Amino acid sequence: MISKVYASALMGIDAYIVEVETHMERNMPAFNIVGLPDNAVRESRERVVAALKSAAYPYVHQRRVTINLAPADIKKEGSAFDLPIAVGMLAAQNDIDAPELLEKYVIVGELALDGSVRAVHGTLPMAITAHQKGYRGIIVPEDNAREASMGHPDLEVIPVGHLTDVVNFFNGALEITPYRSDFDKLFAHDNHDVLDFSDVKGQEHAKRALEVAAAGGHNIIMIGPPGSGKTMLAKRFATILPPLTLEEAIETTKIHSVAGHLAADDGLITRRPFRSPHHTISDAALVGGGKFPRPGEVSLSHHGVLFLDELPEFKKNVLEVMRQPMEDGCVTIARAAFSLTYPAKFMLVAAMNPCPCGYHGDPTRVCTCAPQQIQRYRSRVSGPLLDRIDIHIEVPAVNFKQLTSERRGESSQAIRERVEKARRIQQERFANEPHIYSNAHMQSRAIRRYCTLNEAGRALLKTAITRLGLSARAYDRILKVARTIADLDAAADILPEHISEAIQYRSLDRDVWADG
Repeated sequence: MISKVYASALMGIDAYIVEVETHMERNMPAFNIVGLPDNAVRESRERVVAALKSAAYPYVHQRRVTINLAPADIKKEGSAFDLPIAVGMLAAQNDIDAPELLEKYVIVGELALDGSVRAVHGTLPMAITAHQKGYRGIIVPEDNAREASMGHPDLEVIPVGHLTDVVNFFNGALEITPYRSDFDKLFAHDNHDVLDFSDVKGQEHAKRALEVAAAGGHNIIMIGPPGSGKTMLAKRFATILPPLTLEEAIETTKIHSVAGHLAADDGLITRRPFRSPHHTISDAALVGGGKFPRPGEVSLSHHGVLFLDELPEFKKNVLEVMRQPMEDGCVTIARAAFSLTYPAKFMLVAAMNPCPCGYHGDPTRVCTCAPQQIQRYRSRVSGPLLDRIDIHIEVPAVNFKQLTSERRGESSQAIRERVEKARRIQQERFANEPHIYSNAHMQSRAIRRYCTLNEAGRALLKTAITRLGLSARAYDRILKVARTIADLDAAADILPEHISEAIQYRSLDRDVWADG
């Protein structure tokens, strides 16, 4: 007796269909799972047998059971195969009255010993793949129904809570209403955030730099003494970013779904992620990896913000592994048998003190650090990494007059409106440019095309490059930031004043940075 049901497995942030073939014969009793299963899949036989018994379905011990997971040359991992294996065994025993219906659905889910169905990771990419492959629907645990319903409006998402629900559904004894989500309602939030830029006293120069960063998708680093408001500004940065599009939201949700960070009531991530890992994080946790690779913080920040506070406190090797994803917008994890690519188009917001004690250059407090200590501290952030950060901004301590002022600053909503206007200009500009979504994504060819300067602008930039000793990459960064400043002014051309402001945002680069 042979049966076939369809399951799904993950490969990076995408999924593929797995055929679960069940063969049962009267022979020496055995239960084998083949097709490169990992330990969690091998252990499913114990869960499946216990669940079948608890649900009062017959299980004949005198039979030899062979489960094949095809394609057999790809490693299978996780517990999502429990439910399709159990259904496949029941179909092989002729306990499914309509086996032809099994061909129209993908089945995923983990089984508890009492037969109840538990949630699994990655049901959104599984649902997307099921629709792309032409299946009528996907059967998922109840806790995953909201997430899976985001795959496609035409895909039937059948939520189940117990093994008997699945069997009764296929036998026609139970009608289950497909779960559907209202996409328009998901994006209809009022954009009201608890955190707001109006809470920040002073720091108008830093706020302007963050507005430029948000408008062009640029990376930014803030340097200033403790208590100057660097963290406060960074935590409010996401509130001035434009809202996620549906395409961006689905791609971001897929990453969080695969990583297992998606709550049952969060079917779709509609706000840009803000990730703030501790400085003790490992390189694998930051960029992704492990025995069975999972997305790291840079991928969980995709289409959002990665905030690294106290940047020099991170291990140097951890910081250096960020250089490739910052440049390419993705992370590739290679193993002997396969390689995975996770998207990582994030905006880096970093903060650091000017020295170990934090008061180097402060007009009111004395720095207690020796020059060698300051140099060692600053050298933890390499030149190549700084080159990949478009905007460097100093955040000085806030004086007493600013702290006690009753005047509230500009709101996040007002800043966000200007940012969205600048982003719309960039969308029109790059409409025919694949893989370019904002000024920060421009490469050399696009920079030459869209960042032309007049004679005054070229002379100003030449003087700055010569005096500051900036690299070729820093030259490109200045042009891209100047293009963004021009977009905020709705200017068609980059003017000398735009170049001048962009140069200010490289003041901590190279020679100036080395001199302190």
